[in-house]
Amino acid sequence: MQRDYPIEKTRDIGIIAHIDAGKTTVTERILYYTGKKHKIGEVHEGQAEMDWMEQEKERGITITAAATTCFWTPIGEDKANEARINIIDTPGHIDFTVEVQRSLRVLDGAIVVFEAVSGVQAQSETVWRQADNFAVPRLCFINKMDRAGADFYMSFDSLKEKLGANVVALQIPIGQEEKFKGIIDLIKMKAITATDKLGKDLVYSEIPSDLKEETQKWRKEMLEKIAETSDKMLEKYLGGAEFQEEEIHQTLREATIKNKIYPVLCGSALKNKGIQALLDATVRYLPSPSEAPPAKGVDYKNKTEIECLPIDDHPFVGLIFKVAHDPYVGKLYFFRVYSGSLEAGSYILNNTNSKKERVSRIVRLHANHREETKKVFAGDIAALVGLKDSKTGDTITSDEITVRLEKTTFPEPVISVAVEPKTKADQEKLGLALKEFLDEDPTLKVSYNEETGQTLVSGMGELHLEIIIDRMKREFSVEANVSKPRVAYKETIRKTIESEGKFIRQSGGRGQYGHVFLRLEPLERGAGFKFINEIKGGIIPAEFIPAIEKGIKDAIKKGVIAGYPVVDVAAAVYDGSFHEVDSSELAFKIAATKAFQEGARRAEPYLVEPIMDLEVVVPEDYLGAVNGDLNSRRAQIENITPRGNLQVIKAKVPLAEMFGYATIIRSLSSGRGAFVMQFDHYEEVPKNIAAQIIEGKK
Repeated sequence: MQRDYPIEKTRDIGIIAHIDAGKTTVTERILYYTGKKHKIGEVHEGQAEMDWMEQEKERGITITAAATTCFWTPIGEDKANEARINIIDTPGHIDFTVEVQRSLRVLDGAIVVFEAVSGVQAQSETVWRQADNFAVPRLCFINKMDRAGADFYMSFDSLKEKLGANVVALQIPIGQEEKFKGIIDLIKMKAITATDKLGKDLVYSEIPSDLKEETQKWRKEMLEKIAETSDKMLEKYLGGAEFQEEEIHQTLREATIKNKIYPVLCGSALKNKGIQALLDATVRYLPSPSEAPPAKGVDYKNKTEIECLPIDDHPFVGLIFKVAHDPYVGKLYFFRVYSGSLEAGSYILNNTNSKKERVSRIVRLHANHREETKKVFAGDIAALVGLKDSKTGDTITSDEITVRLEKTTFPEPVISVAVEPKTKADQEKLGLALKEFLDEDPTLKVSYNEETGQTLVSGMGELHLEIIIDRMKREFSVEANVSKPRVAYKETIRKTIESEGKFIRQSGGRGQYGHVFLRLEPLERGAGFKFINEIKGGIIPAEFIPAIEKGIKDAIKKGVIAGYPVVDVAAAVYDGSFHEVDSSELAFKIAATKAFQEGARRAEPYLVEPIMDLEVVVPEDYLGAVNGDLNSRRAQIENITPRGNLQVIKAKVPLAEMFGYATIIRSLSSGRGAFVMQFDHYEEVPKNIAAQIIEGKK
């Protein structure tokens, strides 16, 4: 079976943005104009194709990244230039940022959607930096040009100022807010408007006379920016020569792929304006898999770096970037093919856990609809059915390859709820549900508290946990009592201390003997835990050292102040003794646990709490009330800046003070305020609050 689409005509792109910037509406319009669907679905009516989960329809937000494939030929070009576009629509809410992160990991390009009223918002910055980390080429689309308060020029400036991005406008709007009629293409030097409501019948006409001067100014700036990226073009520009349309496209493409420049377009997805031009730009300027830098991995046998070239007849290398539960086929393993090809029915090797797996089926996806395919090739994004032992982040290959692609690291959860199943049957269903969710979501953590009999589910935020609990009830019919969300406090130590731990038991016959000296040292915030072996001369035999490390790792799970995990500590074993007959791994493990606990008590332990980075956007009239409320929540306000007729408050605030804030901000601002919050760092809990937490635990 041969590839049905040449690799150079394939685009793997994602649509990323701040919550409510209109990503899903942009995707819906793309599907409509590319003929993938024949009716426009609106997010606010719960009909968006890509928001297929019940929770997404109800809330009007995207929760899970959805994948689809469509086809597009740039307007006015030959059908031979048609491209296949694989699209991933990602969530904007910070609680689901992992979906953005793992999607960017496998994409070659991205469309970043900004809102014309607010320009760059808090989460826009987060997704932009995530794209920077993966060096993903980007197009910028300033959406909602029809909204009251829309300002293309302010939004464009905010891209330069807040993101420090080398942006170039390829279009300017014809009018703004309710007067927004269409766009001016600065390359063609034509006005583009539509004669029908659905925006399908485009008209290219002369630029309105009142915009001619403005257009010339922006075109000059565009050509200057593009020329700066190429010596040949710069020479031509300085010589005053005219540029051909084709060479502008070519130079822009090369500069965009190298992340030297970020083209900016504008429109209104809701009012069906500017989307076809965005599709043209996607095909013209974003890279194909053969133009993107090849994926790098490590040969785990000889530790050398390997490049996985996107060539069909090379050995197969792929990366599983997402696992989803499908009610009809079971588990779907979303993967990207980096090299070679893969056929349904063949065997693959999971190089992360060294297990062989059989691929029973391969499906291409359109939101939650599936289309079976027999074979996929380099650059393709599809899903596998039939795997048993694979999870997110695993490298899958053909037998002869010993490469592991770089794993994506995910943030630690900061909030948890306790779940208590109502019956024995619910207990079993809960176990199944949590196993599914853990396979799907790397930011979810589950632990069991034997003292209370509760299962603790930890995640990235209130909404994250809310959705998990909701899915438990709907998809797995789990009836359970759920506690209020709780903060993931941690414990750490203030000073370096030495401690001794002994475990000796004589009970006739063989006894137990373990004896260790530890030195505990505080580490910088965020360093985690470090074990150091300083034993010399066989004072403790080498075979007992792993048991000592395990004993300490068990001890740090439950701190000495209030039973929270201990972090940012180094534990060095530097002395001890052993008994020729009675020493055992168990004895040394227990001795190490005792030494750690005894030392931690004397090392001035204290509690630390998650501090969140908060951005609140409110109309000026409500600023005083919102500010006063934030001060009562132990917030440290960093700055307040105007954004159009709104005020933006940036602050650092303890997570413990922010439960239920969505309701509070609505009531304080008559429903007109909004906020975004994400984890920033851990910080010491003030003494009076720590005392209350400790009392609560006891």
